Amino acid sequence: MQQVRVRFAPSPTGPLHIGGVRTALYNYLFARKNNGTFILRIEDTDQTRFVDGAEEYIMESLKWCGITVDEGINEGGKYGPYRQSDKKDIFRQYADLLIDKNDAYYAFDSPDQLDKLRKDADKEGKTFIYNASARNSLQNSLSLPEADWKQRLKDGAPYVIRYRMPLNEDIHFDDLIRGHIVVNTSTLDDKVLFKSDGMPTYHLANIVDDHLMEISHVIRGEEWLPSLPLHIMLYRSFGWDAPLFAHLPLLLKPDGKGKLSKRDGDKMGFPVFPLYWPYGETAKGYREEGYYPEAFINMLALLGWNPGTEKEIFSMSELIDAFSIDRVHKSGSRFDPEKAKWFNHQYLIQRTNKQLAIEFREFLRIQGFHHDIGQIETLVGLVKDRVSFVSEIWNETDFFFKSPETYDKDAIKKRWKPETPAQLLKLKEVLAGIEDFKPDAMESKVKSWIEAKGYNTGAIMNAFRIVIVGASRGPHMFDIISWLGKEETLKRIDKGVSVIGKSL
Repeated sequence: MQQVRVRFAPSPTGPLHIGGVRTALYNYLFARKNNGTFILRIEDTDQTRFVDGAEEYIMESLKWCGITVDEGINEGGKYGPYRQSDKKDIFRQYADLLIDKNDAYYAFDSPDQLDKLRKDADKEGKTFIYNASARNSLQNSLSLPEADWKQRLKDGAPYVIRYRMPLNEDIHFDDLIRGHIVVNTSTLDDKVLFKSDGMPTYHLANIVDDHLMEISHVIRGEEWLPSLPLHIMLYRSFGWDAPLFAHLPLLLKPDGKGKLSKRDGDKMGFPVFPLYWPYGETAKGYREEGYYPEAFINMLALLGWNPGTEKEIFSMSELIDAFSIDRVHKSGSRFDPEKAKWFNHQYLIQRTNKQLAIEFREFLRIQGFHHDIGQIETLVGLVKDRVSFVSEIWNETDFFFKSPETYDKDAIKKRWKPETPAQLLKLKEVLAGIEDFKPDAMESKVKSWIEAKGYNTGAIMNAFRIVIVGASRGPHMFDIISWLGKEETLKRIDKGVSVIGKSL
């Protein structure tokens, strides 16, 4: 088998969409599965869309995801440069080669002239295509007298180089995901290969780079499938063997209607980018929203690929072992924000209490609370099953750190009876007399007291929770007061009975 060499080739035009991350991931998994090489190439030939900071953002995103690059701008390699703008002279040589082979030509039509042709076609209900049927009546080196177009070149007239697509020819090619495909050239236009600004377009730079870098497999998004016939023709024109192609399905909106976009994330409150994007129109990132990179990658891997089993939780090494192109879906995969949270929850509960305590301690310090790591470790162990993110631990434990200032009115209305204050003050006496303030010991003595008095257990414990927590929420009551300690527990009983009594 040919040595596997794959590339992820993003354009630095803004933040990296999670669809792009998935493309990078599938290339990475395929490379690692086949002992191959994963290359990061920056395709920045469209200088009009270049965005400062985007290149660095791409590299930081891959690093956070655990996708390690073998060859690239920072890593180096013998197939560089790995930034396309650094080798525009090389691309020009290949454009000239196509001119010499009569597979490409100079076109002098101005943008205004082409725009008018499109508008005129629209008025007639047609679509203007710059192809074999139209090019002989346009301003190019195929239609103009040789002396004319050569003089234009000599005078420095603006031009582009277009590919000369054959007339009415079937192009046959294969895709590893979609099978055999046939496209007739009559449906294709003569794409621009080299622009008037001296830069190649994606089509030329992509093909030349893939050949020079000895790329064995091109694994990219479905949106590039319409470009594949041209790319196959370019390989043929150059006399090169084409790599194998695989076009990945789209990531769809949560309702399945259309491609997932930033607008969907903004509307529904979830990120569509791996990291926070700080430039211009800012955007949320999975890292900053509290997702673990392992959970993010696990979730993303299963959006478009099926391992063939019911297994859902995969480490990166397990993904590498299980991954295969033939199990990638043909149809689009609907993104589910709740499932993304579920994945993060699975990874959170797998972490030790100590790991979570260290993470949550930083959050507490920001809030102004400083506690022994052992106390925090006990605390996170009580609530980790209830949360999906470390930040949510605070929502489940805030009452551990500060006594209630208000008490839930609905809970009081439902749980507070005329006899409740007296019962709680008696409970306070029982708790004050307990030396071993551990959960099991307290629970045994309190329940024995309730039984001896003939009280209703639910009535006592629900009212007890209100004065300690402020509402009907939280983990097991004896776990709560054991963490708070005797002194704080007794203070909260007194305060709750007093404040609630005054409010009734």
